Amino acid sequence: MFIQPIDYFLAAWFVLALASTIYVGVDQFRNNPEPAVMKWGFILVTLYLGPIGLLLYVLADKEPRPGEHEEFIKPLWKQGIGSTIHCVAGDATGIIAAAVITAALGLPMWLDLIIEYLAGFTFGLLIFQALFMKNVMGGSFLQNVRRSFLPEFISMNFMMAGMAPVMTFLMMGRDMRAMDPTELIFWGVMSVGVAAGFALAYPANVWLVRNGLKHGLMTQRAPVSTKQHQGHPEPKAEHSMSRSGVTRSQLVAVAGIATLALTVGMIAPANSVNMTLSARDVGGLIMPPGMIMTRDTPAEAMVDMAAVDPNSVTASYGSSDRGDQVLAPTIENGVKVFKLTVSMVRWEIYPGQTVDAYAYNGQIPGPRLEFTQGDRVRVEVTNELDETTTVHWHGLDVPNDMDGPAGITQDPIKPGETYIYEYTVKQWGTYFYHSHDHADRQQTLGLYGAIVITPADPSQEVVADHDYTIQLGQWLEREGLTYPAMPMEGGLANYFTINGKSYPATETINMKVGETVKVRFIGTDSVDIHPMHIHGGPFTVVAVDGNSLDVDQRYKADTVNVGPGQRYDVIWTALEPGQWLIHCHINHHTTNNNVEMDGAGGLTMIITVTE
Repeated sequence: MFIQPIDYFLAAWFVLALASTIYVGVDQFRNNPEPAVMKWGFILVTLYLGPIGLLLYVLADKEPRPGEHEEFIKPLWKQGIGSTIHCVAGDATGIIAAAVITAALGLPMWLDLIIEYLAGFTFGLLIFQALFMKNVMGGSFLQNVRRSFLPEFISMNFMMAGMAPVMTFLMMGRDMRAMDPTELIFWGVMSVGVAAGFALAYPANVWLVRNGLKHGLMTQRAPVSTKQHQGHPEPKAEHSMSRSGVTRSQLVAVAGIATLALTVGMIAPANSVNMTLSARDVGGLIMPPGMIMTRDTPAEAMVDMAAVDPNSVTASYGSSDRGDQVLAPTIENGVKVFKLTVSMVRWEIYPGQTVDAYAYNGQIPGPRLEFTQGDRVRVEVTNELDETTTVHWHGLDVPNDMDGPAGITQDPIKPGETYIYEYTVKQWGTYFYHSHDHADRQQTLGLYGAIVITPADPSQEVVADHDYTIQLGQWLEREGLTYPAMPMEGGLANYFTINGKSYPATETINMKVGETVKVRFIGTDSVDIHPMHIHGGPFTVVAVDGNSLDVDQRYKADTVNVGPGQRYDVIWTALEPGQWLIHCHINHHTTNNNVEMDGAGGLTMIITVTE
């Protein structure tokens, strides 16, 4: 629940709101000569508005000294506050109750607003006006309904005209936890909405009170005994209700403007947000800063782009923890059996900087699978995420039902389930595996790992003194939350990793002059093309996408463009001693959140060559 700074602010705010409400409630019932309906009105509004409600009570209604309440509440601006308090207490209570119910039912926002309006108007008219004010207004319940209908209609329309757009834009903005009644921010949005509704309804309530169409603040003294005050009648409730001098044309004009304001407030948000979505569709999501959401942005896109929920993290790993660790198989009847478990972890990409990620076996990248051409392999994948997943064996020739695309060749692996992939390894070279269920989200959040396959005939492979695999990744982390990096508004990466680490936390390759290293570049990222460059002389490209190049096909280069899904095996020879860089030649990709650390960052690592 507490994952953003606003959560802590809201917690403090609601503590103040509760304290303010307790003070108003105690003072009203102990000291203030107010009818019960107004006492409860101020209590409810203070509950919704916190210290603002307390301020309104002290400024407009709290009796300054005994016997002065009648005189204190006479000014029209105070009477208008009392009338608005009475409106907001009833209407907002109905609106908030309806908002909780519609969120639980998963109703779309457009229908949510209509139900909220009807609930607020009904509760305000039938309960807070016709029923609770019956003793003040006189007459029967039905008479009071008829008498209160038009003033309540005007006041409610202005109030909802203020609340509706505020609630819609805040609930369906970046932090859509505001659609979930179990989150503090939902109640924060309700408070802001009530404040906006109060502000817009106040001028109309001043006009209604001035023209005798609504009650304002009132005074009601406790009964006194005849013996003590013989000859003095019991004081009656005093209020601002008088005979209305408003013409029909004036009423129609004000009601028309109120209805127009309501219509604009209810409909205008549909220009900017998708009003067909519900709390069940997108409630609880936090979208990346800068993402442009429009009236036709589908819920599925929002789900894919949303932040990882920090509360779902099951384990944390530091800078010294490494991914791409070789996974040792067990052997069952000649079959090599590997076990992968998918879970959510907190992963430190360099000291002090973490990302919330999806991981295989708690590693980013996932563990390396080493096969030999001709092996029969079985991979058991257990899903511990809160969403479905699959595994695709990128570039491998496998049976179709083992290929991994969710909903096409297999049903996705549900949370808590295990799926078994089994096939015979026909090729050799550098390959990788990754999620193929919402891959734009899951792969970029860490679900990938290397597959290195030895040929059945070892003489076919170009060998080197050292062998190092480089898996490229990218991350979007803002304000303590991790989002899947995507090439779209708000989704661009600000951190880049080699084997799950950003420089200066990347590994160092140690060599001697004259030695060779085979570098296996793997485009495990799902977003960018990375021109990978090695300092200190050219390298020889010996394999592309797992396919070994014949001697006459090999070529020298100092940079290869590694796109998503591509692989290059290159042989580099240490010609001179020193520290030689391997890095991406898009300079932004060699920074950490646009900042260089010790001269570099991101997709940078060092080869240290000694004599």
